[in-house]
Amino acid sequence: MKTLVIGVAGGTGSGKTTVANEILRRVGPDRIVTVNQDRYYYNLAHLDEAQRIHHNFDHPHAIEEALLVEHLRSLKMGQPADLPMYDFSQHVRLPETENAAPRPVILLEGILILAIPAVRELLDIKIFVDTDADLRFIRRLNRDIAERDRTVENVVEQYVTTVRPMHLEFVEPSKRWADIIIPEGGFNTVALDLVISRIRQMLQHID
Repeated sequence: MKTLVIGVAGGTGSGKTTVANEILRRVGPDRIVTVNQDRYYYNLAHLDEAQRIHHNFDHPHAIEEALLVEHLRSLKMGQPADLPMYDFSQHVRLPETENAAPRPVILLEGILILAIPAVRELLDIKIFVDTDADLRFIRRLNRDIAERDRTVENVVEQYVTTVRPMHLEFVEPSKRWADIIIPEGGFNTVALDLVISRIRQMLQHID
């Protein structure tokens, strides 16, 4: 089975999910299997609550790289994969998994996917969504309070101690590996049109 592997990277709150959803909508959900890097955080159930809250989730070592690579390779070879599920409010991996069937396009999203060489090498199209830091922080603040059961104090502390330093050390430098940089994410309709046109063109050689 021939596949096209697309990676959408960028800082927290940059608009990666908006870009990924637009690709999914316009290329067709029946042709795409979506894989999110956030599923592959290591299980921190062995740590107490305070240690889990202060864990550095923005370093590449927080990701179970071997499992992510294994699943990407399986899907690329036309085989299904049981994707892990993660509870972001408790920072633990759930016992349940989600079975993903292989499709012509694998769409991988995550802040660190271009910073991990073994993952980066599997990507056919590497996209980096580039958005100003103040906008990214506001979006992350709103998301974590609404979706991940965090307080304002938790979000600010995590941003200052790990998110911002790791962004500067790993995420921002990984931009150099991108094939395409999209400023302002899903609001950049011109860039999105060009990306989706290229994806459709490449899919013609797969179908």
